Amino acid sequence: MDSRLTAILSVLAMCIFTKRTGPLMHHYEGIASSSHGQLQLNFYAKSCPQAEKIIQDYVQKQIPNAPSLAAALLRLHFHDCFVRGCDGSVLLNFTSSTKNQTEKVAVPNQTLRGFSFIDGVKKALEAECPGVVSCADIVALVARDSVVVTGGPYWKVPTGRRDGRISNASEALANIPPPTSNFSSLQTSFASKGLDLKDLVLLSGAHTIGVSHCPSFSSRLYNFTGVWGKKDPSLDSEYASNLKMKKCKSINDNTTIVEMDPGSSSKFDLSYFQLVLKRKGLFQSDAALTTSATTKSFINELVQGSLKQFYVEFGLAMEKMGKVEVKTGSAGEIRKHCAAVNT
Repeated sequence: MDSRLTAILSVLAMCIFTKRTGPLMHHYEGIASSSHGQLQLNFYAKSCPQAEKIIQDYVQKQIPNAPSLAAALLRLHFHDCFVRGCDGSVLLNFTSSTKNQTEKVAVPNQTLRGFSFIDGVKKALEAECPGVVSCADIVALVARDSVVVTGGPYWKVPTGRRDGRISNASEALANIPPPTSNFSSLQTSFASKGLDLKDLVLLSGAHTIGVSHCPSFSSRLYNFTGVWGKKDPSLDSEYASNLKMKKCKSINDNTTIVEMDPGSSSKFDLSYFQLVLKRKGLFQSDAALTTSATTKSFINELVQGSLKQFYVEFGLAMEKMGKVEVKTGSAGEIRKHCAAVNT
C-alpha cells in the first residue's frame, strides 16, 4: 500500500477512536461517516442538476416574507431526524386505510409548521424532474437554506436520503426530547442518535431563533414537580415573574407565543447561550445544559469565542445530525407527494 495512503488512514483511524476535543475532530468524524451513510454532496448532479438551485430560489423568494418560518423549518428537520432517522416520516398524513396515527399528531409535533412550504418545494421539483428528489432531502436542504437567508450559518448538506414508509405517533413521543428534559435524559436521547454532548449544546443553540408556546414551560412558573404554586428554582426569578405577568398569565394558556431568545429571536447569535448562563433559558432542557460541567464548559467556550466559530461548529453538528439513520440506495422510496407514501 502507498505509504501516503497508509499515513492518511492511520490519522483517520486515530481521529475516529480518539475523544473529540474540537472542531477538527468533528471534521474528521464527518469524513469518516459520510461514505458510511452513502450520502454525497450534489447527489442529484446528474439526475436533477437544477434541484438544489430550485430549492434555494424557492426559499429566497418565500422566507423574507415569513422569516419566522426559518426556525420552524429547522425544527421540522430536527423532529424528522430524531424519529426513524432523517427520512421524511414526520411529513406523512394519517390515512384511513391504515388507521395509523402518524408522527404529525404526536404532542411534540402538534406545533410544527412548514408542511405546506415543503409541499410547495416538492411541487416545483416534480415539475422539473418527477420522482427524483426525496422529501427527506428537501427537509434537510430547506432547513439549511432558510437559516442562511435569514443571516444565519451555512453548512454542507450531503444528499441521497430516501423517504421512509412508516410513521408512528408513539415513536415521536418516545424519541423527541421534550422541553422538560433533565440532563441525563438529554444525554441518553442524543447518544441514541450517535450525537455527543458537544452536539447537544450546539444543536440547542438553534433556540437562538424562533418562538415557543406557554405549555412547553408553564410548569416552571406554576406547578414545578407537580406542586401547585412552586416555581422552578433554576429559572431566574425576575424572568419568571415577567413571564407570568406579561406572557403566560395562566397555566391554561396554550396560545400565547414567547420568544426563546427574547429581543434577539430573529438573529442567529450567541445571545441564547448568554441567557442560559444567566438562568434565563426558557425550557428546563435549556437549564439542564448548565447542570453538567462538560456542557457548561462548552457553553462558556462558545460565549467567549466568536460568532464565526459558533457558526462553523453549529454547521458541523447539523451535518452530523442530518446523517442520523438515513435510508439510502434501495431502502425506502422517493415519494411523489411528501404527505403520503407511494401507492
